[in-house]
Amino acid sequence: RARWEAAGRWPGAAFSYVEAAGVGYLGRLAGWLQPHAGRRADADRSGLPARYRPLCRPTLGGLDLPAEVDLAARVLQGMGLDRGTAPLVLLVGHGSQSANNAQAAALDCGACCGQTGEVSVRALARLLNRPEVRQGLAERGLVLGEDTRFIAALHNTATDEMVWFDLDQQPAATRAALGPVQAAFEHAADQVRRERAPSLGLAPTLPAPALLNTLRRRANDGAQTRPEWGLSGNAALVIAPRHRTRGVLLDGRAFLHDYDPEADPQGQLLTQLMTAPMLVAHWINWQYHAAVCEPERLGSGNKLLHNVVGGRIGVFEGNGGDLRIGLARQSVHDGQRWMHEPLRLTVVIDAPAAAIAQVLATQQVVRQLVDHGWLHLWRFGETGLERYQAGQWQAVSGVAPA
Repeated sequence: RARWEAAGRWPGAAFSYVEAAGVGYLGRLAGWLQPHAGRRADADRSGLPARYRPLCRPTLGGLDLPAEVDLAARVLQGMGLDRGTAPLVLLVGHGSQSANNAQAAALDCGACCGQTGEVSVRALARLLNRPEVRQGLAERGLVLGEDTRFIAALHNTATDEMVWFDLDQQPAATRAALGPVQAAFEHAADQVRRERAPSLGLAPTLPAPALLNTLRRRANDGAQTRPEWGLSGNAALVIAPRHRTRGVLLDGRAFLHDYDPEADPQGQLLTQLMTAPMLVAHWINWQYHAAVCEPERLGSGNKLLHNVVGGRIGVFEGNGGDLRIGLARQSVHDGQRWMHEPLRLTVVIDAPAAAIAQVLATQQVVRQLVDHGWLHLWRFGETGLERYQAGQWQAVSGVAPA
């Protein structure tokens, strides 16, 4: 046994292993040569027998009922759903689909630590549908409609498909009401795929099934270095009621967060939004900004040369050197031009100047970002847009509020 273990440490052992085990990868290599048009695989259920899969559903553990009610109340208030809800409330996470991609986490949800949003939305929907939690919310004055049901879904950003979860746990009436909604999402997904097609070198006039299958094959292609463009092009965050941006062509470059200042007189929700979503949007924006402006130091170079170190530690570019950080060149460049324009994030907020000033006065990190110009802060004023500069709000002539 000692000799066998010692043999495993010989310099030539790795080559012997590859020669012996390499034949086992022929099937995977064949799949890369001719990628299939399959849907996104559910890695969380990989290896589970079919009879056990319905039993394996994400849940929140370690919380008693009062803590669950507290969490549910904070979530509903943070999303502005504490003042009445529709019969169907969709909780939609996002995640990507790619093969042989060492930077796959960069295409998933940053707020979910580089994972998809599946677990979060499924656990939250289950929490908000529980009768005991709803009773606790009602005792606090937060009453949800008796027919209101929360439904978990995932947006596949590589193919623009929607995946619906745990529908077998929903009442028959809810599933019936969801049918037209799913049809509307399918139509919208087809339109979005056609908008994205030219940036991926695809024809937007392809029949709907052909275009979808083409995107699926790209996502399942182990040689594809650009399965999607992720958040390339991001430039702004709007924290405002939906009517401010409805009908405005934003070209997929803006993060939108619904916010009603009249329902937040103390500014508590505004503080949460400026210290959480705004900071995350800034991190994302600066990650792409750095990968374009300083690719040698703050980008990870050529994805074709990446060698993964330690499974999840990082990547080398080539066979040595230091670990590379940041996005690969293929994430922001299509081979001919940059796909991301390096602009510092513009944040536009619909809130009183005094409420924003209070957040800046009490939150040092936010104040430093604004005062030192790491992002641009604007607000919807009474007569037009106003820009925060040198501690003052300056009106911009000729730009009326929506």
